[in-house]
Amino acid sequence: MARVAVVGVGAIGSVLAGQLETTGAHELVLCTRRPLSQLTIETPDGVIRMKAPNLTDPAEATPFDWVMVATKVYDCAGAKLWLNQLCDAKTQIAVVQNGVEHRENFAPEWDVLPVIVDVPTERRDDGSILQRSRAIMRVETTSAGWAFAELFAGSEARVELIKDFVTAAWSKLCVNSAGVISALTSKPAGVLRDEALGELALGIIAECVAVGRAEGAKLDDAIGERILASIRSGPPEAINSLTADRLAGRPMEVDARNGVIVRRGEKHGIPTPLNRMAVALLRA
Repeated sequence: MARVAVVGVGAIGSVLAGQLETTGAHELVLCTRRPLSQLTIETPDGVIRMKAPNLTDPAEATPFDWVMVATKVYDCAGAKLWLNQLCDAKTQIAVVQNGVEHRENFAPEWDVLPVIVDVPTERRDDGSILQRSRAIMRVETTSAGWAFAELFAGSEARVELIKDFVTAAWSKLCVNSAGVISALTSKPAGVLRDEALGELALGIIAECVAVGRAEGAKLDDAIGERILASIRSGPPEAINSLTADRLAGRPMEVDARNGVIVRRGEKHGIPTPLNRMAVALLRA
């Protein structure tokens, strides 16, 4: 049994908390800015109604065995306020966020385990969570990675331990980079069934591939076509988190999803005009 705190209970944080609660093996607490009413997650395996307690004031927190940070990247400062109270020398921190800068966002104060998560998830207007498929997480093959995987034993979530985390992170960023088109058009995933926008998505992904390779990721030439085919075969009404934030008038993670491609491209002398334009438009 472990004491686990989840910081940031949005769509992804809710899914992780729900899967941990189904194990029945942990003492779980949800750390949020505002009080939560009933939190319900509709999963492919049934409905989870969360029973874990909710904290809204970091000053009331005590050290836990594990802290899972699932805030948006732009709210890392807020997450650190929780870490100051939730962590001691024995606490392990897992950062479940978009992008490829998990460690950089919390260095040098915190040593974290980066987690890549793949689970189409949306928050409905009534506050409930729709989890469209099984949660798959990828972590490094380290002692911390093994311990993280053990937390989810008995749940429907799958944790994969991998040796090449750089490739896994940039592969996921390739997927996320194409989502900027939905955000720019304010339309769900079905918009990429349009031929012209599909070609644009392939161009955006190709820039991500070029930069990812320069960063050491092993990305093949066909990854863009696979991503586009996957999006087109999925639910056309699906909304990614970048689009959901834009539609709701919230801050967006465009820097973590497309801005990083531009920034790292500049470092390697690789042009990224499509991602640069997308970032500029969303920032405007």
